[in-house]
Amino acid sequence: MPESEALIHDEMSGRIVDEAARLAMSEGAGDVTVRKIIRALNVTNRVFYNRFHNVEEVLALVYRDMAVRMRQSIVDRFDPEGDFFGQITDIAAGTLTLSYKLKSGMNQYVFAQDSTSQENYRWWQERICGLIELGKSRGIAKPDLDSETMSYAIWCFIRGYNADALARELPEEEAVCGFRYAFGVFLDGMKIK
Repeated sequence: MPESEALIHDEMSGRIVDEAARLAMSEGAGDVTVRKIIRALNVTNRVFYNRFHNVEEVLALVYRDMAVRMRQSIVDRFDPEGDFFGQITDIAAGTLTLSYKLKSGMNQYVFAQDSTSQENYRWWQERICGLIELGKSRGIAKPDLDSETMSYAIWCFIRGYNADALARELPEEEAVCGFRYAFGVFLDGMKIK
């Protein structure tokens, strides 16, 4: 799916994206329509279609903003000198917490976009691989780990757990507690004993 951009970049474009995000969070991405957006903003179809081809383009921008926030959660929080596995668990659990804040109304949409966005997938794969390589270089992760295979497994574990917890509407605290436990067991297999 190509990256979406507004046809006209102005304050109204931003208001349209913000309203689509609000509607997606409260009603779910599948229920966001051009009609709902223009009614909420009290504007005409022309105002919308001068800026976007369709509601999917707007939702793609909402998704991209969410993906950037999720990415920032890993970049801002890692200290290479700190407790490696503890930080990895905190970062992964933090993505689950952020998922609850950002994705709850857009769960299916975001999961589908994550699956098809090669750019987002590559970004996460590079970061996770880098963390595994750092663990190996510090002598705390098994030196024979296949970093690419492990980063894919970690990506799948985190995304799958997040998607299921949100879809089943687990309470956030319960989901994070269970995630920390399961992810900790997962990471134990990577540690040098």
